[in-house]
Amino acid sequence: MTDDPHSLTSRPVPAWFTDAKFGVFIHWGAYSVPAWAEPTGELGATDPEVWFAHNPYAEWYWNTSQIEGSPAWEHHRAVHGGRPYDDFLDLWRAESFDPGDWADLFARAGARYVVPTTKHHDGIALWDAPGTGTRNTVHRGPRRDLVADLAGAVRARGLRFGVYYSGGLDWYAGRRAVIRHEDLIDDYGRPHEAAYAAYALRQVRDLIDRYRPDVLWNDIGWPDLGMADLPGLFTHYYAAVSEGVVNDRWDGAHADYLTSEYQAGREKEAAAVWENCRGVGLSFGYNRNEGPEHLLDPAGAVRLLVDVVSRGGNLLLNVGPKADGTLPEEQRAVLEGIASWMAHHATAVHATRPLEPGDAVPGGETLTEEGPPWVRWTRDDRHAYAFVAGAPGGEAVLKIRPGLLDPATAALLDGGPVSAAAVPDGVRVASPGLGAPLPAAIRFTLASPG
Repeated sequence: MTDDPHSLTSRPVPAWFTDAKFGVFIHWGAYSVPAWAEPTGELGATDPEVWFAHNPYAEWYWNTSQIEGSPAWEHHRAVHGGRPYDDFLDLWRAESFDPGDWADLFARAGARYVVPTTKHHDGIALWDAPGTGTRNTVHRGPRRDLVADLAGAVRARGLRFGVYYSGGLDWYAGRRAVIRHEDLIDDYGRPHEAAYAAYALRQVRDLIDRYRPDVLWNDIGWPDLGMADLPGLFTHYYAAVSEGVVNDRWDGAHADYLTSEYQAGREKEAAAVWENCRGVGLSFGYNRNEGPEHLLDPAGAVRLLVDVVSRGGNLLLNVGPKADGTLPEEQRAVLEGIASWMAHHATAVHATRPLEPGDAVPGGETLTEEGPPWVRWTRDDRHAYAFVAGAPGGEAVLKIRPGLLDPATAALLDGGPVSAAAVPDGVRVASPGLGAPLPAAIRFTLASPG
């Protein structure tokens, strides 16, 4: 492989990634000590004019708390006395952190890869990163190489391990102005200087050489004066990790797949390979301000996963641990709910693909006036899988191309009873479980497998 960026575009995306369908994102840092943000709304669905002063992302606390007059600014002075942000690094102890427990839960939930933050925008590294001196978790705070701890636990459970790195923002090593509006990020927030570009490049190469990450997940672009370094970086990465994948947040330099975030960047979901990322709540970092009304419940999380997979994507669902290293109970409950559901339904999720356009519609008809059911489809080489939830009376008509599948082969993956019969508009199905909020999956044998 050469350093020509065009030679990278012809590289096929490894099958493990397109078959994985589900990954777990982890945002954990010194920001988990204040653990505070306003739960205002989802990225892409919130007025950008108010986003930064009322940022729902707790991991942006350092920036938000410096916007004079913002609720975070007032909170920081009232609760924390306006103390320097780096005090939170020393208060972050991770004393109850059990990476094996986390990895067991992620594996039970059906995740196939795990991507923790290794350096977020605050510039604090979760490993002994070159150039950070003692400003990392090995020398301060937890006094552990948290990246190594997670990599070992995740891989011991047979899962792939990736790394998140904030290449485009670093409020310490590449510090510029406080970011008050998205239009000001590039000119006033991002460090484009050669010195920071070299700093970031050295750290990413160190992550590659130490941990051999299966996913290289960059954020907020890359410094202008380091763009010429990226083809060589990618070449080095693929030589070290032959089945590695690179996301798209490198200012257009190269990508194996595209990413959307909550409701932002949804146009990227038309790509051949894509991933949607979001938190269980409205924040990635742990936010003590979030209540049940801000969080996915297990049924909502499963429907989100199935919807993403039915459209050909992967879901990277984030958890934000507490400062002590425990997962918040409400987030753990969501993953446990996914785990219980995946115990019976994983075959309809992993290594599947969408139905061809025109084979089915993502909806259905009820046999009453109570409203339509929620319906999504996936398929493998031999089967089609209909996911149905909220069907009044447990009955629905699935709109499907005539002759695509054999109604006589219908079977619920959880072993419950189901009936299915061909009707002029598709297939009529009935089962008590089809009325629940949690999707039931009906497997059909394809009449023409392939």
